[in-house]
Amino acid sequence: MTKLSVNINKIATLRNSRGGDTPNVVQFAKDVQRFGAEGVTVHPRPDERHIRYQDTRDLKPVVYTEFNVEGNPIKSFMDLVLEVKPTQVTLVPDSVDAITSNAGWDTKTHKAFLTEVISEFKANGIRTSIFVDPVLEMIEGAKATGTDRIELYTETFAHQYGLGNKAAIEPFTKAAELANTIGLGVNAGHDLSLDNIQFFKQNIPGLLEVSIGHALVSESLYLGIENVIQMYLQRLK
Repeated sequence: MTKLSVNINKIATLRNSRGGDTPNVVQFAKDVQRFGAEGVTVHPRPDERHIRYQDTRDLKPVVYTEFNVEGNPIKSFMDLVLEVKPTQVTLVPDSVDAITSNAGWDTKTHKAFLTEVISEFKANGIRTSIFVDPVLEMIEGAKATGTDRIELYTETFAHQYGLGNKAAIEPFTKAAELANTIGLGVNAGHDLSLDNIQFFKQNIPGLLEVSIGHALVSESLYLGIENVIQMYLQRLK
């Protein structure tokens, strides 16, 4: 069964829009785990416009499933991850002003940098994952860095699937097959939703984990967070 990690950035965005501490991200993390989520994901950015660095510290003691911290490995981010020591760190090449993640790593061009960063995290007992597009050359490049896993950037699949183009899954299937063959674990995330997650899961061999935030929180406005988590878990079986 593929694990569901709930990205709680949107909860922090809602909190920050009014100041104060409502909704409380720590309580939300406790609740999603109680409702069945098998992980919690955060993506702190340097401007702290949603999840703050301190949130990440505050979440560490209460995340008893898997704690996944995503971000661009600038010094402040690396220092935070080495302090918190989550279950997994997912390296994302987003720029400081990016609204959301919009591309995977060029693992060939950045091989030396990624290798150094990954070595540091792994020496501290933190599982590593690299955010990549479904390009076979980039999967092979990821393997060369020493990473434990890749996270497939799924925006193109989600967009095309929404247009009725189920063939958009094909490069993701091939990427996962290659990753399985060369010994890389496979995660996935970005724009996955209740509408497309079952089809995606059925066509991605060895899918270990999905990280879902925006769609899951949006769907919960209508259906309720506990119900939505159960719906995802059913589709991921």
